[in-house]
Amino acid sequence: MQSDEIIELLKKQPGLSDRQITDSLFGPEAAQQTVNQVCRRLLKQRVLVRTKRPDGVLGNYLSNTEVPDQPVRAVEPVDQQSGSLSEDGIKRMLEKYLGSQGWAIRTIAWGKRRGLDIDAEQGTERWIVEVKGIGSSEQMQGNYFLGVLGEILFRMTDPNAKYSIAVPDVPRFRKLWQRLPALAKSRTGITALFVDSCRVEEST
Repeated sequence: MQSDEIIELLKKQPGLSDRQITDSLFGPEAAQQTVNQVCRRLLKQRVLVRTKRPDGVLGNYLSNTEVPDQPVRAVEPVDQQSGSLSEDGIKRMLEKYLGSQGWAIRTIAWGKRRGLDIDAEQGTERWIVEVKGIGSSEQMQGNYFLGVLGEILFRMTDPNAKYSIAVPDVPRFRKLWQRLPALAKSRTGITALFVDSCRVEEST
């Protein structure tokens, strides 16, 4: 693996964690050990500075990049992609949306917690949602889309539950959902929730 790839990425996006660098260069399923080793080597060479970001996550900065101030305590676990379209940002939007529709949230898996991303109920009905954040490139969004489909399929153990994926409302995710065959959607019953900072739209 070339150190130059990491350096070029950090020029564009300073402060990325090892996990985010791995996701961007190799995809979300790739192990991050190689990136970790390269970043540590660059640290010894004084090319990088590795320090906690304001959200508490260890970030990588080029030595000539301004490093943010001391970290602050997060109210709740923070996704490594900050902002309203991060995975946790999407979950927060869905928490409000589902509540406004009369759904009671049973569980939300904040941050990297294992388990169902969102498990909600309304009377005898149940709604299970798997969530992905925005990603840093269209390639990553493609990987995220395939990943969230796989995750929701593995969650389909309750024959009476409704199952959905939730992703940011951006063109790439819209196109990928449109490309998914109608037969696959009808056979599985999966719907897509497209989320932005103002609204949630469900698509079948």
